Amino acid sequence: MTTLPRFTRRENWRQLVVYGVAVLLGLVFVARLFSLQIINGDTYLVQTEDNRTDTISDPPARGIVYDRNGIILANNIASYSIIITPAYLPDDEGDIQRIYRDLSELTGVEVGSPVLDPLTDESLIAAKLFAPCVPGPSIIDLVTLGETNAPYEPVKIQCNVGEEIAMIVRERASDWPGVDVLIEPLRDYPTGSLTANIIGFLGPIPAILEQEYRDLGFLPNRDKVGYSGVEYTLNDILMGTPGERTVEVDVAGAVLRNLAPPVDPVAGYNVVLTIDTRLQQAAQTALLNAIEYWNEVYYGYYRISSGAVIAMDPQTGEILAMVQYPTYENNRMVRYIPAYYYNQLEQDPAHPLLNYAVNTEFPPGSTFKLTTALGVLNEGIVTPESIIDAPAIIGVTNTYSPTDPGKVEYYYDWTYTFYGETSGLGKLPFLKCIALSSDACFYKVGGGFEDEVPEGLGILRLQEYARALGYDQQSGIELPGELTGLIPDPTWKRIFRGENWSTGDTYLASVGQGYVLATPLQVLMSAATIANDGKLMQPTVVYEIRDEQGNVIQPFTPRMRWDITQDPIIRDFECDGGYCIETGEMKPVEYWVVQAVQSGMRMAATDSRGTLNHDFSFQNYPIAIAGKTGTAEYCDDVAFTKGLCQRGEWPAHGWTVAYAPFDNPEIAIIAFLYNAGEGGRVAAPIVRDVMNAYFEIKAIDTAQGLTGSP
Repeated sequence: MTTLPRFTRRENWRQLVVYGVAVLLGLVFVARLFSLQIINGDTYLVQTEDNRTDTISDPPARGIVYDRNGIILANNIASYSIIITPAYLPDDEGDIQRIYRDLSELTGVEVGSPVLDPLTDESLIAAKLFAPCVPGPSIIDLVTLGETNAPYEPVKIQCNVGEEIAMIVRERASDWPGVDVLIEPLRDYPTGSLTANIIGFLGPIPAILEQEYRDLGFLPNRDKVGYSGVEYTLNDILMGTPGERTVEVDVAGAVLRNLAPPVDPVAGYNVVLTIDTRLQQAAQTALLNAIEYWNEVYYGYYRISSGAVIAMDPQTGEILAMVQYPTYENNRMVRYIPAYYYNQLEQDPAHPLLNYAVNTEFPPGSTFKLTTALGVLNEGIVTPESIIDAPAIIGVTNTYSPTDPGKVEYYYDWTYTFYGETSGLGKLPFLKCIALSSDACFYKVGGGFEDEVPEGLGILRLQEYARALGYDQQSGIELPGELTGLIPDPTWKRIFRGENWSTGDTYLASVGQGYVLATPLQVLMSAATIANDGKLMQPTVVYEIRDEQGNVIQPFTPRMRWDITQDPIIRDFECDGGYCIETGEMKPVEYWVVQAVQSGMRMAATDSRGTLNHDFSFQNYPIAIAGKTGTAEYCDDVAFTKGLCQRGEWPAHGWTVAYAPFDNPEIAIIAFLYNAGEGGRVAAPIVRDVMNAYFEIKAIDTAQGLTGSP
């Protein structure tokens, strides 16, 4: 029997191990391939396709904003940016540095130092914190960041260069491989600060909304959204729809070809506003001239810090002009929002970034007496012919609980407060109380006074009539951040002041003082509703929405919110001894009541002692006008800091609201001036100047055969 050598058996054992390992590895590979191609094949196929394809979003043109006469208020202009695509730069480092030096000499952007370690280089780390187009990073830092993230994506070296520089870069394209000019639309505001409070400005997509806009095809580092004004409220209408291209890319991100027909972007809709830029300019001039005169000539110091003027068509609700002081220059925000400028505006105590028409609220003063007058006539507290004694000072015992013996407090007429007159205005028919703006008269009819007016209107009923005229609620105008104002009541005072309501609180509320607050637009709406025979129209700054071809997508239709003479919107109360209980019934305002208040407003301009007449603002005015002045004492944070909040010495805001023609009103105007003093002296001339401008513009348009509509 032959025996195999021992070394042969040992070799066979080793071969079996090798074969076993090879078979095992083969099985592992087969199992892995089975998993990749059979079990998870579809998943990996999708991932592969995703790596091979890319979706490119093409930005749409933002809609243009016009005024009612076709004047452009917000437009898109070409902006030239110098870009570098890192992947297309030359291979030779010396050639790259030469390009950088030439670009630096042309643009003023520093070349920078070579980046040795991207993880520790301080300038490169700092460059990551800068948004595109913001000056600061060097050319090398910008290109290095771009090359690290996406070498085939262009990097902006300098934005908004002049056309001359852009042409130089284009001409030298063959000498500067990788360098090009990117042409993008840039927002432009031809009327600038004149309409900034209405138009607003754009800014980068907020981080909290980034995914929402990405889903719609917009890109955070490219596209902008509205931050204020109609740019904000109408953003979805103006923005349009991005286009889309599906392309094949290589591993480095270079585009190889289109994989599907591209979808073109759709431009945003164009918007026509109700604003007349000519009247807007006239209103701004009147406001600025008045502030300059009273501060520099009359008072001799910087007293009036801010103001606003609004003009409206009371029959349609169209806002024809809306200006304020101070304002800001929105063209400074078009490329990026400069931090120093924005902080300067934010820290300004006059708050120029706010739209004074809707974002601020003040005591309306005597302009609010229109509300009180409407209520007391409709509730039968007085008649138009009722005689009210209007002394300079009224004393009333205020009590805050059933067991409180009370304390006599005194309430002053404006004739005493501002002129020191002790005789008051004497006995007046109620309509003259409106015309002469008697505080004493409205104290009595609002809160009651002894046997003369046993039952005043009371705060609950006053609140109802105020809301019927548009107070204590947002108007719904297409502007952001609108405030509601405040018409207080006993419940509000207990919650927010921890006190019970008193007769004195009603006295003050009846003349638009105390806790009553309103926006300038609300005051204008209240007067416009009375001028329009009780019809409260929806205020608007938007006339039409049109597509890119000029077709009207959304035409203008005046919208009436309610007619106080037809719609039962007033809650009915049974009142006795100052306590009112709701009956559950609703009622309108009698038409004759609105006419009576109109007559009182007309007398303000025609009576020799009327508040629109006594300072000659509308004396012998050629067009029949009606209106109401207001002087509202206040104590806010600014006044308190200056030590001005002393009883009987409070500073006062000036108001005037008026409309014309009296029989068929076409325009209603309000002027408000912060800390200006008496409204009839300071604000009324502004209203007169704007009204003059309106009728002059109308005469010019009529002579040229224009209708005044877009």
